[in-house]
Amino acid sequence: MISPRQIPRLVAFLLANAISIILAVGAATPTPAAEIVEVRKIWDQPGHQSFFTDLLRFRGQWICTFREAATHSSDDGRIRFVQSSDGEQWTSTAHIDCPPPNKDLRDPKLSITPDGQLMLTATAYRPQPECRSYVWFSDDVKKWSKAHLIGPPGEWLWRTEWHKGLSYVFGRSEKPHSYLQLYRSSDGKVFQPHGERQLDGIYVNETAPVFTEDDTCVTLLRRDSQSNAAQIGTSRSPFDQWEWKDLGIRIGGPEMIQLPDGRFLATVRLYDPDEHTSLCWIDPEAGTLDEFKRLPSGGDTSYAGTVWHEGLVWISYYSSHDGKSSIYLAKVRVD
Repeated sequence: MISPRQIPRLVAFLLANAISIILAVGAATPTPAAEIVEVRKIWDQPGHQSFFTDLLRFRGQWICTFREAATHSSDDGRIRFVQSSDGEQWTSTAHIDCPPPNKDLRDPKLSITPDGQLMLTATAYRPQPECRSYVWFSDDVKKWSKAHLIGPPGEWLWRTEWHKGLSYVFGRSEKPHSYLQLYRSSDGKVFQPHGERQLDGIYVNETAPVFTEDDTCVTLLRRDSQSNAAQIGTSRSPFDQWEWKDLGIRIGGPEMIQLPDGRFLATVRLYDPDEHTSLCWIDPEAGTLDEFKRLPSGGDTSYAGTVWHEGLVWISYYSSHDGKSSIYLAKVRVD
């Protein structure tokens, strides 16, 4: 029999053991893991292969595109396309030179139009500050349409995404007066401003928008002013009102996809403790970015393209950690 005096001691004993059991169970719970299945260098030609890379599945083929030039900052940049059926053997299928009188074509990004065409956007960086953005179309990756100018002079149009038959793209202005402007198009050729300017007076940079099934657009934004911390923006249809949250960390070359389970996975350049390309979880509601897997990379690196395919995340990116800037393909399994 337990005496009344023993009851407090018994309660304390039971509580202590219950807490120990809870802690033990928590410690045994596995955390989401990521495994790099494979990394291979898929393109390494004379010169500088670099930003932006992009990756897409098109009619059962892998299509990768990137800028090639003499150096990172030379004004002879043009766009190269390479193609593979299995992700192992890659062949060059086409290239696009910069439309005159502009120079240094860079930052190619791919999408597929509602009628099944490949769509490429890229920007002629020079002359500054009047850079110009262009769009091209193709049925087979080998032959491309003539270039169509999109956006006003001095605005750099970034990644284009299609949602419910409409094409959306953010344009960011060059200095001295910086801002972010969303554009919308029904044909991918004529883009009109959609909604008000965002982050007016703040030097913003590259964007990675994702449209979700519930008609929300989530956009990862690089910022190069004030604290240099990245932003995550959300907007509900019709995407003319935005809420921005500070992620508290500096990034470069943002790319983001939504996995089938709803999580947002970003591939970005991080700067601490050194420059490298990493995979990160993004929580738009909490406004957080958490690094979970570093890819083999260093120096001049990042600007990824990502595709979820048969249970793996396929990632194209460039890096100079091996002594020369080259194009890499990584396959990553995430729990």
